[in-house]
Amino acid sequence: MARTRRAGRITLVGGGPGPADLLTIRAARALAVADVVYFDRLGPTEDLARLAPRATFVDVGKTPGHHKVAQEDITARMLDGARAGLHVVRLKGGDPFVFGRGGEEMAGAVAAGIPVTVIPGISSAIAVPGAAGIPVTHRNVSHLFTVVSGHAPLSTSEYTHLAGLGGTIVVLMGIGTLPSLVAGLRLAGLANVTPVAVVESGFSHSQRTTTATVGSIVGASSSCRNPAVIVIGDVVGLAGANGLGIPDFLADAGLQSA
Repeated sequence: MARTRRAGRITLVGGGPGPADLLTIRAARALAVADVVYFDRLGPTEDLARLAPRATFVDVGKTPGHHKVAQEDITARMLDGARAGLHVVRLKGGDPFVFGRGGEEMAGAVAAGIPVTVIPGISSAIAVPGAAGIPVTHRNVSHLFTVVSGHAPLSTSEYTHLAGLGGTIVVLMGIGTLPSLVAGLRLAGLANVTPVAVVESGFSHSQRTTTATVGSIVGASSSCRNPAVIVIGDVVGLAGANGLGIPDFLADAGLQSA
């Protein structure tokens, strides 16, 4: 009797903001039975051998301005693996559907008739400000927040929209475009005194927070580097003591960053 080939599948996994113990239980279970893992540079990358002991690992991580593997090629490789009967896990930092291009990969799998599952992750847009003691919403301070990609400058209409919304603006990977972001928001009417925080390397022992205002953040953040989350709004003033250095709760718990 001929042996039936095992059906392949794809699982899009959110790796969270870095430490392996911030993965969901479902994400850990998916990694444990993965045959191949395509991973980015952010997320629990240092723990992959333990999390996915039977898998082959493929680094397809992107850095600002440099994509070592084009998105189309990543999707094609994932589809080829699933067609060969493999359980393919696509591991992304944060959440797959928050600037992770998970929607494109899901669409590719659906179009190819390959089963695809999405496992959400903790988005750095919320978690990293929280690690610095900054809530993105707070009663009587901000009842809404907007998440913006910092990879490219915004349009004039987008700056106007953001400045007029109020609430909190969270920018992911926006160090390179911070000068244009601030200039656009100021031209759109956002007050110079609006508080700003830049949180670098969230949930790691090199976490650092730089605080200033819309009028002064460009100069104050001249030494800041990605990965970083920028928070703009009055919630920045709520930051606790942990927002100014290495998070005490990480040291106390003995947790390590991935």
